Order: sequence, then C-alpha cells, then structure tokens
Amino acid sequence: MADDTDYGARAREELGFSRWWLVAAAALAMAVVSPYQYVWSSIEGPLASDLGIPLPQLGLVFTLFVIVQSGSQFPVGWWRDRHGPRLLTLGAAVLAGGAYYLLSFATEVWQLYVLYSLGALGVGIVYTISVNTALKWFPDRKGLTTGVGTMAFAAGAALFIPYVRGNATAGGYPDVLQNMGIVIGVGILVAAAVLRDPPQSWYDARKADQAAAAEANGTEDASKRDYHWKEMLRTWQFWLMYGMFVAVSGAGLMLTAKIVSFAQAVSLDAGTVTAAAALLPVAGGVGRLVMGELSDRLNRRLAMAASFSLCGLGLFAVVAFGQTGTTVGFLAAVVIATFFWSPQYTLFPSIVADYYGEANSSANYALLYSGKMWGGVFGGAVAGWVVTQVGWTTTFQLGGVLALVAGIAALALRSPGPAPESVTRPIATTGEDD
Repeated sequence: MADDTDYGARAREELGFSRWWLVAAAALAMAVVSPYQYVWSSIEGPLASDLGIPLPQLGLVFTLFVIVQSGSQFPVGWWRDRHGPRLLTLGAAVLAGGAYYLLSFATEVWQLYVLYSLGALGVGIVYTISVNTALKWFPDRKGLTTGVGTMAFAAGAALFIPYVRGNATAGGYPDVLQNMGIVIGVGILVAAAVLRDPPQSWYDARKADQAAAAEANGTEDASKRDYHWKEMLRTWQFWLMYGMFVAVSGAGLMLTAKIVSFAQAVSLDAGTVTAAAALLPVAGGVGRLVMGELSDRLNRRLAMAASFSLCGLGLFAVVAFGQTGTTVGFLAAVVIATFFWSPQYTLFPSIVADYYGEANSSANYALLYSGKMWGGVFGGAVAGWVVTQVGWTTTFQLGGVLALVAGIAALALRSPGPAPESVTRPIATTGEDD
C-alpha cells in the first residue's frame, strides 16, 4: 500500500525534525484522555455512593460521553482540515483537563452529565487531531501510525487504572479526579506545542508522485482520490462501512462498559474482575498497533474481515467461560475479543484515507466515526435495558453476532476509484497553526 517516496526525508525538510515526534505528541494526548472511556467503570461506583444515588442512574453519563465525543468529530475535523490543529488542541486541554478536575466537586447527577459531556468534547478534539495527524504525515504507514495513536488511547488507561482502583474510595476519589485532571490538561498542552499539519506544498508533491507512479505503472491515478465529504457520501462503500462501524462499536463498547458488571453477575472473584478491567486497555492498545501494521503490509479489507469476526467469536467465548467460572479462559476470551474489536479505530481511518484520499481525511473519517454514537447507545443504555429483559448471556451473544456480521460485510468492500471531477475540489489544510 506504500509507494517508493521517502516521506520521512520530505517531512524533515518541512518540519526541521522527525515526523515521528508528531506521532509521539499525538500518542501523549491520546493517552492522557483515555480515562474518560476506559476508567469510567472504576469511578462510577464511588461517584454513585457519594451522591447517594443508584448506580444505574449514571448509565447515561457514558452514553452522553460517546455521543458528544463522536458527534464533535465532524465539525472539529472540518475546521482542522482548513486551519490546523493547534488552537483546537489548546481548547481540548481546558475542556478535558478542567472537566475531570471539576468532577470532584459535583453534588448533583446533572452536574456529572454536564461535566463529562464537556470533557467528551475535549476528548473528541484530541481524538480526531491525533488520528489524522498520522494520516496526513504518514501516507506510507497509515495503519502503523494510527495504530500508535489509538493504542495510546486504549493502553494509556492501564497506567491510570491501578491508581484509580487503589484510591478511588467513596472518600478518596476527589483527590484522584483532581490529580488526573491536572495530568490530562498538562499532557494535552505539551502535545499542542508540537502538533501541526502539512502545508499545501506537501499535498501538491504527494499528488505529483502518485500521478507519476500511475503513469509509469499503467495503474489508476491515486492522486485523483481526494474526495470531498459530500462526494464520499454518494458512494455505497461509505454506507457499508458506516453500518460495520456501528455494529463493531456496539459490540466493543458494550464489552468495555459492561465487562465488570458481567463478571460480577456470573460471580467471578474480585481479582478476576480487576484483571479483566486492566486487560481491556492493554489488549485493545496492542491490537490496534498489531492489526494496523499487518494491514499496511497485507490487505486492509481482509484484515478487517478477520479482526471483526474473531472479535465476535471472542465475545461468545466470554459468555461460555464466564458461565462456567473458568477464570483463565474468561480472561483469555476478554483479551481476544478486545484485541480484535479495538483495531476498528486503526483500520477504518486507514481505509477511508486509502479510498477517499488524505487531504480531507479529518472531515471524511469524522463522518464515519459518528457511527460510534449509535454504537455507544447500544453499548451503554440499550445494552443495560436488554440485560434486564433477556439477561447477560443473550446480550453479550447479540454483541458477538454484530461483530461477526461486520466481519463478513468487510469482504464486500471495494475501492470507489477516482473522485468525480464535476465537483469543485475542497481546500486542503494550509498549516495555519505552524
């Protein structure tokens, strides 16, 4: 999937330093905001206890997080493609860091809804900027570099979980939230000082390389594949991928949000519950990196089909081993399911850039990423309701079916070819924040 151009040398000429520092900055920002998604299940208990409310009343917090974090992607991506990442990243530091810090002062459940949603907006900004920094600067290593950033979003939480679970008692959690809020804000500020987008000359040179390669090889000219988001929406490939994204998100976010409750419901011991919670971000992070690199070297479409299908089988195994109380098997199944669902956040942005070009990748992928909203609704509120109706076994098996369907659907994907010439080409980023 890569050409012979030395993009590393070209990037060094533009930046004055290695482009890998951009990936490191993006990974740092992703790591420090990861507690919003991956540590919630560990702090919701102390929060509910302190507020004196039943735990189910906090179910909407995670759903709102997913909706806001996902829904913010398109406007943020549209702005970033035109004006660069720096001002947005500074705003994200205030939103994500400040909201987590202020959670410690919440006295009403509505305050949790508001603060976590504001933080989710900051997380959304960090996410789209970090993923698309990799896509824009690494056209030759899309899978690997998006894997590094999204791995940090998942695995970064593993650094926080032991601290949170060891200190977030009903009386001690305010200090935990405040300390983590400071870490989140400072980490994003450091990243903001480094992140920037390529100038227009980068895209012009990239298109010239692609056109020359196509002429020499007698193949399709990939330089004509910079779709505007409106053009992308007219292709059937986008809508198939959107359905796949919703299905895999629903299965994976259900696993993320409900695995602790599921393990407790099937009477697994406290050590197993803690291990399952800690393994989620680690397995997810490694899966994103490994599958991203494999998709660069092999075939992106087949990597998606294999990954999502194995996620579905892993969810069925989670149910089977949970019911029998087999600790090792249960934890192995959790690792497998998470390892193979989490790469969707590496594989989808990479294939969107493959199919629709890199110049407008922020806005284009943001539209696909909005499918996480519907996946979050299923993984949070809907899954909670389904559990009350049919029980944990059927609910998790339904998640497995969704993942398997997405894996099979991936086999139908094909490149849409060059963008239509009848629509005016969009303005690429100018690197305004450099």
